[in-house]
Amino acid sequence: MIQIRNLVKAFGSRVVLRGVNLTVNEGDFVTLMGANGAGKTTLLHIVATLSKPTGGSVSISSYSTADSAIELRRFIGLVSHKTLLYDDLSADQNLHFYARMYDVPHASDRIETLLNQVGLWGRQHDPVRTYSRGMQQRLAIARAMLPNPPLLLLDEPDTGLDQHAADKLNELLSAVGANQRTILMTTHNLERGLSLGNRVVILARGKIAYDVQRRDVSVAEVREQYYQYVTTN
Repeated sequence: MIQIRNLVKAFGSRVVLRGVNLTVNEGDFVTLMGANGAGKTTLLHIVATLSKPTGGSVSISSYSTADSAIELRRFIGLVSHKTLLYDDLSADQNLHFYARMYDVPHASDRIETLLNQVGLWGRQHDPVRTYSRGMQQRLAIARAMLPNPPLLLLDEPDTGLDQHAADKLNELLSAVGANQRTILMTTHNLERGLSLGNRVVILARGKIAYDVQRRDVSVAEVREQYYQYVTTN
């Protein structure tokens, strides 16, 4: 699904990504971890075609992001630190707006299904500004899933959530992952990353420092690697 080769990204003299190589297979749920400043968000933005690399290449389903960015955006769902929702519009109005942008067929039925899935049916006519942070994050995931993209990119979707909201988000992401959608998610929460992803990747000093299938290692080993690369860098 995703092929990243020798990826480099620099902002002036500051090099953030230093030759990243990563392959994400179709149906993988990859948890990407790293210290603040390791380049996780930068990497996701490049995969999402929102930022151009300084060097190297990224392809999605064999299509280069450099040559096919506009076409590929229809196949990518992105949830970032910003929800990309309009506060004065309701959930229903927000999703209908994005449905028109993406030419989603049978939009009303699709929106009802998604709002039920994210637990917001019944609040669909309330302005988004009245929602809690957790509710807004769940609506942002519904927005990202609206065109039914095969690839979902999640940049720390649990940021700022209390325990109850985080647990609801975990349930939602587990359901999303069960549908064989390819997911690349960044998080600082080790336990959440281990419980959701089938693969753990650690980014340190701009390179992939650790990449393992979750089934092949113990929790203790992943935790040891996490603290080695994340808390000491």
